[in-house]
Amino acid sequence: MRFGYVISETDASVPRSARMLEAQGWDIVAAGEHVSFNLPVPNTFVSLAAAAAATTRVHLMSTMTLLPLYPAGLAAKMASALDNISGGRLLFGVGLGGENPNEFAACAVPVRQRGSRMDESLKVIRALWGGEPESFDGRYYSFEDVQISPAPLQRPGPPIWVAGRQDAAMRRAAAHGDGWMPYMYSPEMLTASLDTINSYRERPEPVQAGVYLWSCVHEDRATAVKYTEESLGDTYRQSFSSMVDTYLAVGDVDDVVRRTTEYIEAGARTVIFRSAAPTSYAAQNLQMLTTEVLPRLRAALRAVPQRSSVCDSLLSHKGEVV
Repeated sequence: MRFGYVISETDASVPRSARMLEAQGWDIVAAGEHVSFNLPVPNTFVSLAAAAAATTRVHLMSTMTLLPLYPAGLAAKMASALDNISGGRLLFGVGLGGENPNEFAACAVPVRQRGSRMDESLKVIRALWGGEPESFDGRYYSFEDVQISPAPLQRPGPPIWVAGRQDAAMRRAAAHGDGWMPYMYSPEMLTASLDTINSYRERPEPVQAGVYLWSCVHEDRATAVKYTEESLGDTYRQSFSSMVDTYLAVGDVDDVVRRTTEYIEAGARTVIFRSAAPTSYAAQNLQMLTTEVLPRLRAALRAVPQRSSVCDSLLSHKGEVV
């Protein structure tokens, strides 16, 4: 079981934040990206390269690289380079994007082609990660005897985590992914999606399950809900009042622990927390996740073999600091 946290800084504080998360015991430092968005947003390759140089243990996860915006060969090279400089710690999360058509226009990529481009890019990336000269003839890419050197340190390449919500994303995860990382999902949706992916999957190894979880924890639940609605409303320019209890982990410590546990029991073995709080409360939100939520979750998970469920175990570990 692994827990990660998304850093969203766009300045020179990225290395410091990554070191802090590693020192706090997080398993994964994650970073997302957009070319153009409603708010300032980093680039995942740049942020994770800075984090790699500042850390030695934590895994580094792109959440998510908007793969259709990149030439496939360039994405393969950048991911391989990042895996090498991090000592083999990259988890390559990829997403489709499309909610902001302007960034696709800026990259000269038609939005309507993003799905087919992503599928072909994943094939190209897998081939180029092999480390030998490769040829490819597809709809968007055609080349002969292209080799990436150095190849990724992880063999046969960094784990690919596919994000999304719809059936096409599930098919993509089944065909190309090592992991499935949905967002704005309920626990019930996660369980159902895993069943669907397994029904599509032809690869022998099962897909790993995760969840990208917006979260705000506060001693007062009403305040946490208020912070979340304000923060995500500013981020996405829409109301989240009907989504807080369905897709997020929001409330006091008990609320957030209970909700996260529901995702774990639904199948998630990697949970990536993203702060759903205003800038003025983000540091305190992270502190409460680190010192109050994670210890409860980890204590409960250690006790699972002796109990019927994680939820049962949580009842006896309330308040325990590990």
